[in-house]
Amino acid sequence: MGAHIFLCLQFLCLAFTISRTSAQDLGTWATLVENAGISSMHTAVTPYNTVILLDRTDIGASELSLPDGRCRYDANDQSLQYDCSAHSAVLDLNSNTIRPLEILTDTWCSSGQFLPNGTLLHTGGFNDGAQKFRMFTPCEAGSWCNWVELENVELYNGRWYATNQILPDGTIIIIGGISINTLEFYPQKPGGAINFPFLGQAADDQGDNLYPYVHLLPQGNLFIFDDTQAVLYDYNANVIVTTYPQLPGGPRNYPSAGSSVMLALEGDYSTATIVVCGGSQYNAYLNQTIYEPAQETCGRIVATDPNPFWEMDTMPLVRNMGDMVMLPTGNVIIINGAQAGSQGFGLATNPCLTPVLYQPGLPLGSRFTELTPGTIPRLYHSTANLLPDGRILLAGSNTHYYYTYTGEYPTELAIEAFSPGYLAADNANFQPEVVKAPKTVGYGEFFEVVITVQTLVGGAVDVNFVSAPFTTHSFSQGQRLVNLAITGPEPDGTTYKIGCKSPPNGMVAPPSYYMMFVVNNGVPSVAHWIHLVG
Repeated sequence: MGAHIFLCLQFLCLAFTISRTSAQDLGTWATLVENAGISSMHTAVTPYNTVILLDRTDIGASELSLPDGRCRYDANDQSLQYDCSAHSAVLDLNSNTIRPLEILTDTWCSSGQFLPNGTLLHTGGFNDGAQKFRMFTPCEAGSWCNWVELENVELYNGRWYATNQILPDGTIIIIGGISINTLEFYPQKPGGAINFPFLGQAADDQGDNLYPYVHLLPQGNLFIFDDTQAVLYDYNANVIVTTYPQLPGGPRNYPSAGSSVMLALEGDYSTATIVVCGGSQYNAYLNQTIYEPAQETCGRIVATDPNPFWEMDTMPLVRNMGDMVMLPTGNVIIINGAQAGSQGFGLATNPCLTPVLYQPGLPLGSRFTELTPGTIPRLYHSTANLLPDGRILLAGSNTHYYYTYTGEYPTELAIEAFSPGYLAADNANFQPEVVKAPKTVGYGEFFEVVITVQTLVGGAVDVNFVSAPFTTHSFSQGQRLVNLAITGPEPDGTTYKIGCKSPPNGMVAPPSYYMMFVVNNGVPSVAHWIHLVG
């Protein structure tokens, strides 16, 4: 009887502990760098716990000098031909220090994606950068690595406001851009660019068709969303397989952009669900002095369903220019943006300082939670990226053509981090620590992960692969989360062993470096980077 009472008390104690974590912590903010010297409109996280920051070069001098007295001379530069300042940098997350990088041609409104070997391929831009391929191979913090422009190879078409997506074989597809209705590949294929008439179409004369939302579905085709319309595209046969129903509510892409994610791939990976949230009104870009209210709706569609339809939901706040960031748990944070106007220099107002948590597993009408508001407006040319420790990195915001530090929304050089509620002190007992895991795995491979954790909640453990996307203009190019099939956890002394099976193929998870998170009772570990190879 006494033993039975003791076991019941143990259970009640654990239940009480778990229930404490269900009380929603709304997150905290911290400033990492007061002045990074540049305002990052393009941002990507590397496996070396560093972050690549990129601005445009045709902007005049930044506040970050190139090292060793170096300067860049560019006769094509429209603002400052002899420039001794940097327009790209690396942030070391261990020390929160900035190292300037040198980039030669203009990267304004460019695109990017990591190659299978971990090198960032960066494509296009403005002016003399429109047809350029650039590469950045990350290195350990404190080591030297820099941008390299490819010689004797250029994009077939100048790409400005395009989107990149890695394909199952590691090829990068480059889609869209101003006045561009073609797509092309890296490595380049014979025949040049491929005509793709779906691009370039818009429902109005604003041209709400830039930076299309592109998601690689687990069957290998591409879901491409542009303005209000989406198609399923077979890039091998150059055929549109499916035209989806029109998304109600107005334009969703630049200059009226909301944002988009593909929800976690799980189970047998046969189902892919796309969410598109926010945007501007049809005429917000044209009526530039009116600052019309942003959109409040989200559309959600099962892209793999034979009879797909948009399920509509309503956010607690109207928002355009928001960033949808996939969390290690499979939930989504919507952060940054404005509540009126559109994208463009000085065309938005009423900053949306309050992040929103989107929990896709909850019933329709109950999925959104308002989180702790920030204090720094993150408007045009701002970014949001998931960090390996589970925080969200916020960088950029420049509503002006040049660096401008006066007026209502000055150029923002500070870098912040938002810590979601799962990182609250009350959840520390539930946070796993990965003590052993492989550095490289192949497809369909069984491997073992060893963790330590103070309080393990059986049946509430997940192992997720999360990509490191290239983020710009309210969309994270290449973002995806893959939930792995697991066995365990099984106790082994003071540790637990988890048996994992890697993704089955490159359609589910293209070859690349992934952040592997172990999630216990909704609390993620610090990520362990794994190289998924074909």
